[in-house]
Amino acid sequence: MSAAPASTSAMPSAGTASSTGSTPSTRSTPSAGSGTASRSGRGRRIPSTDTGPPPAPLDVRLVPAAMLGWAGAFHAVTARPAVALGGAAGCLAMAALAVHHLRREHRRRPAARHRAVSRTPPAGALLLVALVVAAVLGSAGGQVHARSSGLLAELTTLGASALLTGRVAEEPRAVAAREWETAGRFRVTLTVSEVSGRGRVSTADAPVVVLGPAPWAALSLGEQVRVRGTPLATPPGDKAVALLTTDRHPERTARPPWHLRVVGGLRADLLAVTEDLSPQGRGLVPGIAVGDDRRLPADLEDDMRATSLTHLTAVSGAHVAIVLGAVLGAGVWLPRRARVTVGALALVAFVALVRPEPSVIRSAVMGGVVLAALLLGRPARALPGLCAAVVALLVLDPWLARSFGFALSVLATAGLVVLARPWARWLSHALPRWLATVVAVPAAAQAACAPVVLLLTPAISVYAIPANVMAAPVVPPATVLGVGATLVAPWWAAGAEAMVSAASVCTAWIALAARTFADLPGAQVTWPGTVAGSLLLAVLTAGAIAVLARAGPPRAGPWLPVSALVLVLLVVPGPRQALSGILPGTGPAEGWVAVQCDVGQGGAFLLRSGAASAVLVDVGGAGSGATECLRDAGVERLDLLVLTHPHADHVGGLPEVLAAVEVEQVLVSPAARPADTVAAVSGQLAAAGAEVLVATSDGARSDGVAGAVAWEVLWPTDEAAGTLPPDAVNDRSVVVRLDAPGLSAVALGDVELDGQAALVRALRDERAPTPEVVVMAHHGSPRQDPALAAALAPRLTLVSVGADNDYGHPAPSAVDLYAPSGPVLRTDECGPITVVRSDAGLATVADCDR
Repeated sequence: MSAAPASTSAMPSAGTASSTGSTPSTRSTPSAGSGTASRSGRGRRIPSTDTGPPPAPLDVRLVPAAMLGWAGAFHAVTARPAVALGGAAGCLAMAALAVHHLRREHRRRPAARHRAVSRTPPAGALLLVALVVAAVLGSAGGQVHARSSGLLAELTTLGASALLTGRVAEEPRAVAAREWETAGRFRVTLTVSEVSGRGRVSTADAPVVVLGPAPWAALSLGEQVRVRGTPLATPPGDKAVALLTTDRHPERTARPPWHLRVVGGLRADLLAVTEDLSPQGRGLVPGIAVGDDRRLPADLEDDMRATSLTHLTAVSGAHVAIVLGAVLGAGVWLPRRARVTVGALALVAFVALVRPEPSVIRSAVMGGVVLAALLLGRPARALPGLCAAVVALLVLDPWLARSFGFALSVLATAGLVVLARPWARWLSHALPRWLATVVAVPAAAQAACAPVVLLLTPAISVYAIPANVMAAPVVPPATVLGVGATLVAPWWAAGAEAMVSAASVCTAWIALAARTFADLPGAQVTWPGTVAGSLLLAVLTAGAIAVLARAGPPRAGPWLPVSALVLVLLVVPGPRQALSGILPGTGPAEGWVAVQCDVGQGGAFLLRSGAASAVLVDVGGAGSGATECLRDAGVERLDLLVLTHPHADHVGGLPEVLAAVEVEQVLVSPAARPADTVAAVSGQLAAAGAEVLVATSDGARSDGVAGAVAWEVLWPTDEAAGTLPPDAVNDRSVVVRLDAPGLSAVALGDVELDGQAALVRALRDERAPTPEVVVMAHHGSPRQDPALAAALAPRLTLVSVGADNDYGHPAPSAVDLYAPSGPVLRTDECGPITVVRSDAGLATVADCDR
């Protein structure tokens, strides 16, 4: 049987629906001979290729209304209230015209009321669209007006100081530390209830984002706090009314409401019983159970992102469906009304437990549609239910139209509703039906979400489908065990520990899937992360679907066992390790001697010192990817680690590096500030047991050998370290020369103009040979000494810099200084830059056209 077009496909089967939060429609009654045989006009029996009941047509009547309502909300939250309200009035006028037309048609054709109508008349469709758009625009206009008036909006416009009182609306989240900050900041969203300023006090009801120091991380959801600062206006369309940055500690004024205290206690107890699990278990079990992924290891998070598995820790439709399905299944013996009541209570409790994020709210509304259908004894129609949920939520919160999480949640569900079952039927001609369904579900979700994901990450996950197929069997037990442990942890710790231990076995399989496929060559293909790139991918996806539909269903053949064999070779650790030495691109480039790692706006330069060892200069910021750089280069040991200075973008990734590889010796800067960062680094190195040396160019240990690499500290001197101002952290950067058999390099850290000038004098006195490679100072800031660039004159200059950074790095003037002596390559344009030595000489391997 040919694949059914997506526009006329059936609802997902029961298995599909249970994993997405949707419910199947009732099966259509098979036609005579369906699934067995049919008779031709000449009486011959022709075997049927159908593998199930024929698909029922999708009910798409609400789709145009939901899409236009979404578009209206998207623009209305950025427009003036009068514009949105005027649009709502126009839609109401259009609705009145549609009603008038329908009444006239009804009087003109009274017999129509006795005939079955197979489709909505045009006037009826217009009426539905007009009412939905009017409701969305009216709600958006009213809410924007309320936000743009009042004392808070006035103080924000004037840039005046304000005292804000509000409750914590979202859990605090860490944001990247700027290089001069001693510690990271935390983002907290407050629902402000009272504002005072300029001698006035007023009530309010608006979200404000606060960026505060570490004490803000200790706030609990629902706590009432008071903070003083100058609120700044946010861009149009932002859900938050204002942004307030403060260095003050939060002033707690009230505890959270009782229900949030209960929820907070449950989540805290879950974290406590998972404390003794492996790192993946500590991060994934709470993440999959209640969406708390704060302890997820950075390298595992990157691997899950590369394989499109991050949705597993963003509680959404699948989790709601699993929990609701488990509750309804356990209560199958109850009367219908009792089952619906228990299911509704479980749904409300689960939403409270995992926090009402946009995707969770959408899924909860869909679950409510399921329960209503169960109560009324009618089949739940997933697509109309999804559209109704979208419309209702956009009326309540028009800013959801601009939420990526909400969009991905809706698109994933729509993809499953429209595509999953027909694709499963199509694949079932060559695969067992259960396997066809397992493959079709993630493929449908991936196809629907990929264009939007591209706007967040400009790359396509090549192995997303097999990674999700591999992880799928363990997601339901991991979810149920994790939620169960959360509920029993306060009163039965031993039982909760047993549950999370079992759940961690499931999450270990998920971690294996992420790491396995992320390590394969070409795990991500770079793609333009623009609207045009997203539209192009959507068009190509639709074209591929159309071509496959016209080609007809696949047939079983030799490709099936071959694919199974390839999957075993890629997934099972033993065969995969044997294969990794054969496949091209699975290891470091042949003859590599150095790598400028891509760690964003940070530093991490790698120089080979042995077969599986290296010297590393800086480790980038926390979670910036230094460990992935080491892993990709095949480095298992660091003979020397140089930490040029204690700023977060150079030392933040130290815990990850120490956990990933063995470190023999460490050179650290003599800088004593920022004090808390220096103390943290010292503690981490002491715990790792590495030999630590304070680096100065004229100190007792200013040179040495690390494996095959000879090293020498060029700056700072003991005198400079003692006379520089205490806050001159950058000028206390360790400048080190590294001489390997295949390369000589100088890494300048973040040394500033004073340090660079002194370094020029030292180089002239020593008449040091010209290095082949230089890592430019301070990510290519404009503060570069021309004399230093001339003295070094490297054949290759590397700039470790983050894409679209706020500092304007690298400055064109800095690039121009070093360009005359050789090419200047930058990680924001080239990604990781590998330097290789061959018979032909020095060369680089990089993708500078990405």
